[in-house]
Amino acid sequence: MTQHKERLIVIGAGMAGGRIVEEILKRANSSEKRGTRFEISIIGAESLPTYDRIQLSPVLAGEKTFDQIVTHSQDWYDANGVKTHFGYWVQAIDRAMKEVVLHDGQRIGYDKIILATGSDPIRLPLPGADLSGVVAFRDLHDVDAMQAAAESGGEAVVIGGGLLGLEAAYGLAKRGMKATVIHLVDVLMERQLDEAAGRLLEKALEERGVASILNAQSEAILGETHVEGLKLKDGRVIPCSLLVMAVGIRPHVEPAKSARLAVERGIVVDDQMRTDDPDIFAVGECVQHRGQCYGLVAPIWDMCRTLADVLTGKNPDAAFIGTSLATRLKVSGVDLYSAGQFGGGEGCEDIVFRDPGRGVYKRIVIKDDRLVGAVLFGEAADGGWYFDLMKKGEDIAPIRDTLIFGQAVTSALAGADPSDAVAAWPDDTEVCGCNGVSKGQVVASICAGNDTLDKVRGHCKASASCGSCTGIVESLLKVTLGDAFKAQSGPKPVCKCTDHGHAHVRKAIVDLELKTIPDVMQALKWATPDGCSSCRPALNYYLLCAWPREYKDDPRSRFVNERNHANIQKDGTYSVVPRMWGGLTSAKELRAIADVVDKYDLPMVKVTGGQRLDLFGVKKEQLPHVWADLNAAGMVSGHAYAKALRTVKTCVGSEWCRFGTQDSTGLGVKLEQASWGSWMPHKFKMAVSGCPRNCAEATIKDFGVVCVDSGYELHVGGNGGIHVRATDLLTKVATEAEAIDWSMAFVQLYREDAWYLERTAPWIERVGLDFVKSALSDDAARAALKARFLESQAVFQTDPWAELNPQSEPARVFSPLADLRPQKELAE
Repeated sequence: MTQHKERLIVIGAGMAGGRIVEEILKRANSSEKRGTRFEISIIGAESLPTYDRIQLSPVLAGEKTFDQIVTHSQDWYDANGVKTHFGYWVQAIDRAMKEVVLHDGQRIGYDKIILATGSDPIRLPLPGADLSGVVAFRDLHDVDAMQAAAESGGEAVVIGGGLLGLEAAYGLAKRGMKATVIHLVDVLMERQLDEAAGRLLEKALEERGVASILNAQSEAILGETHVEGLKLKDGRVIPCSLLVMAVGIRPHVEPAKSARLAVERGIVVDDQMRTDDPDIFAVGECVQHRGQCYGLVAPIWDMCRTLADVLTGKNPDAAFIGTSLATRLKVSGVDLYSAGQFGGGEGCEDIVFRDPGRGVYKRIVIKDDRLVGAVLFGEAADGGWYFDLMKKGEDIAPIRDTLIFGQAVTSALAGADPSDAVAAWPDDTEVCGCNGVSKGQVVASICAGNDTLDKVRGHCKASASCGSCTGIVESLLKVTLGDAFKAQSGPKPVCKCTDHGHAHVRKAIVDLELKTIPDVMQALKWATPDGCSSCRPALNYYLLCAWPREYKDDPRSRFVNERNHANIQKDGTYSVVPRMWGGLTSAKELRAIADVVDKYDLPMVKVTGGQRLDLFGVKKEQLPHVWADLNAAGMVSGHAYAKALRTVKTCVGSEWCRFGTQDSTGLGVKLEQASWGSWMPHKFKMAVSGCPRNCAEATIKDFGVVCVDSGYELHVGGNGGIHVRATDLLTKVATEAEAIDWSMAFVQLYREDAWYLERTAPWIERVGLDFVKSALSDDAARAALKARFLESQAVFQTDPWAELNPQSEPARVFSPLADLRPQKELAE
């Protein structure tokens, strides 16, 4: 007899929503009634899987990709039998019918609901707040908008000198914008820092390209259709082409209000996270518990654990009692820590350490021989230790004299090894505040066979977010494994599935003639049976490069953009970029593009930085039809989605420009026609400038040509992105044919030697320019590299849309699934 499952709907697919599903499944999977209790559905307004919002700042700064911050992927939900409704939002909760009503009219029945609706960014009601270019900083959509604005450079203003505002400003500065923070009070992050640390932070940010204007009140946002500046109360105008509001958040309570649940500042819950409806619960930033709302992850993880215990019956009497301590925080690019009652108060004493020369400031606050607060700047490694002393309320009188110098000094002067102190921590000591992982959980993960830092991160998530607890996790590895512990050294593994580095894997594929992904995993003793999202794309590329004739590309090992040959956008539609050789186009091509825009009612056409046109708003099922029309006009895919040649940027050169020394446009076209199509470790950009004035910006491209009177200077390893890197001069040649030959040889050397997802700039910095010059300077070696490149081109230089005409069998994957419900059900 089939046991009836309770229908559990989680509304909100953010960090709290994903975490509560994970906690429930964890308890179900560890019980005797494995996974039999709930039929879980999760609803998220974003058309994306669950990701770590805390890590949006590194994504904005270019330090991480979106894939790296996904905590619960679509595959994870599918594997655990969780039904997902991403890209949907809740219109109403019908408590009488026990149904959730989605915005498109769908009604989903429930037995229990968990509200995890999070919070909304506060937008100041300033004149001009609705102008284009005014954004918040809350989700990936906001990050996309800021990154798009940063591509054009210019000036950015961020209103709000709290953590989010500073993260936004830092990320924009790293992307090349001039960033200015406007803050209402006279100290940055005044809720977390004292005045001394605030001043140090202001100086540190200034050194990183972020200016601060304090004691400043915003009056109006200026501009007609797009933001042009911010006017302050004192009359000053700060020019900007992007304005970010980062002034706080408020709980998102509309679904709860629509259901007539008790709502004050947040959704009112009891100690078991239950609302005033016994079948509706709530967790996360949307919650108000005992009069308090929380915006930090540590208490939210406690809420999720409590509710999972209650719902699964593991501990029906579990209770969330809140937290009175602030938690850790981290500003990207700055070593900073703050926790507890850092401002002091009656009965408190301060111990302060300053080293202006090194930019180090430490202040700890003591009350009744207990540590109650800490602010650390410049050296924050001991933050976790101080935090634990605060949480446990330990008597610090015996170590007061050395406390300010940190755990290592304190332990050493007491004759103890700091690692022994970590070993003595109780199992419930929190190690990772970002993910709520205790010492006991880390040790259990290590004992289960996760004997490296990366494996621990992958298993229990400790140290997987901000990284501030990495030292503690490594100490736990050392004390748990003893002599078996091996510190991370040598080449970094491809991923957590293997101990082998990229270079070893590439060499093994060639030496052992491994020609399929299963062959590689078998020969190199992969730890997982089918790899992961990190290693499969890498192996797929390495095999394509090594065996272009024998190996068959594996679409499952590609990201969605490469599978669909187009760039997916935040609303689920795609953008299409047809190739324009060397930036040239014609009336015929422009007419074809205009006809496609009209025919498919596309909302936007954008001129890209690579001298092409980008068509936005194409639905997935329209892609074969759009490309059939573009192919008919002779246009092929621009590979804007691919780890391959993107563009060859040119100036008009000697044909039109009075300063041009050579035909830069003609050479650019020939380079692009010779090099497009083959897969590479990362995206690859070229440029040809007709003279040293360098209008095509050839000296910040992967391969750049600067034309001079006597021939062509060849430059390599440039990058105009987040970490701007000027090229290195590779060589100088006399003829156009030589320039093309050297470009092919260089591309093939990069293809064969670099690691997957390694751009030419970090590759050259890793291997050295001398290695590149040596490998290419010998005529025979250079000719051999060119020959191997042409061999690859013979296989892969094809337009992926040529065989995907709308009537072809492969094109059916782009068609929407048929609705197979009975006609009676559809009518209802």
